[in-house]
Amino acid sequence: MDIPRQGAARERRRRRVIYGLIGGAALVGVSAGVAHLKPAAPEVERTTVWTDTVRRGPMDIQVRSLGTLVPEDILWIPALTDGRVNHRLLPGVAVRPNTILLELSNPELEQATLDAGWQLKQAVAEFNSLKAQLDSQLLDQRVTAATVQSDYQQARLTGEKDEALVKLGLQSELNQKLSAAKAGAFATRNQIETERVKVLSDSIAAQLAAQQAKIEQLRALYNLKRSQLDSLRVRAGAEGVLQEVLVEVGQRVAAGTILAKVAQPTHLKAQLKIAETQAKDVLLGEKASIDTHNGVIAGHVVRIDPSVINGTRTVDVKLDGPLPAGAVPDLSVDGTIQIEHLESVLHVGRPAFGQPKSIVGLFKLVNGGKEAVRVQVKLGRASVSTVEILNELREGDEIVLSDMSRWDGFDRIRLQ
Repeated sequence: MDIPRQGAARERRRRRVIYGLIGGAALVGVSAGVAHLKPAAPEVERTTVWTDTVRRGPMDIQVRSLGTLVPEDILWIPALTDGRVNHRLLPGVAVRPNTILLELSNPELEQATLDAGWQLKQAVAEFNSLKAQLDSQLLDQRVTAATVQSDYQQARLTGEKDEALVKLGLQSELNQKLSAAKAGAFATRNQIETERVKVLSDSIAAQLAAQQAKIEQLRALYNLKRSQLDSLRVRAGAEGVLQEVLVEVGQRVAAGTILAKVAQPTHLKAQLKIAETQAKDVLLGEKASIDTHNGVIAGHVVRIDPSVINGTRTVDVKLDGPLPAGAVPDLSVDGTIQIEHLESVLHVGRPAFGQPKSIVGLFKLVNGGKEAVRVQVKLGRASVSTVEILNELREGDEIVLSDMSRWDGFDRIRLQ
């Protein structure tokens, strides 16, 4: 019969326990090692990334913004008096200073103009009648004065004759004294009549001046009414193109209402909307270029709006070159303003993310462009499409500029 060997079975159990402990320890060690391994570098298609090479040389600091072309001189035409629109021109037509843009009507003004005209005619007629009457009075006074002067002359001559006869003893002294007294009376009367003519002349001049002032007042009123009546035919006032007509036929408008806009389409400027954070660096006179999408025009900054609207400031750019074909008011344009010119700086294309004067992580190509490693790069001043490099990169380094945010967890990538 078989006899069990208890020692051999115990040995087998002991070996299984030892092997199990060794296997568990090995598994724990492998797991710990795997946990400390760095993740494998992901593979990225080379055609999906945008790269640029760091270079040293001149760099222009620029600001770019969208804007529109607007006329340099805009003539807003208001209504000078109340009226109702009877006729209007349509926008887009070429106009001259005397071109009638709108015709208004105002029956009350027409009646007031007629009344003012009749009042002026009546005042002129009254002036002429008064002048005739006063002239007649002045003539009568002059006749009286002339008669008195003639009597005075006769009395004076008679007195001189009697004085001579007295000296010759041919006439009594009493007659001579009577002649002298008569001549003296006529002399006084002659002086009074002469002064009366002068006083009457001054009075006539004053009366006629008062009536003339009334005529001038009525004439000014009549001319005002005529001018207001003529203003019902609204004229352009300048040569250009009718841009807008802001009222409709049949509409009643009050004095001061803006009726139309006239501008010169050949004299345009660009109005750019610059972000307030960038507008602080823009100065008057700085060079600019305006892209109309059919040509680029050189210009310079002529005005910077001091106010901020919706986070932007308006910058006016005067165009120094000829307008390309298709350049019309309200055309959308792209404007670039040159703020500063740097002679020799290390720079590269502007990355998708990263603000000027900040530190940003960028991938630099290594191993002949097969791999890229992340480096912390300090950026300096930035332009529209380039940025200054202050450290970590050298001339000739190639870096990735496109958005690499999906690889933020990796410091190295492989490029295929």
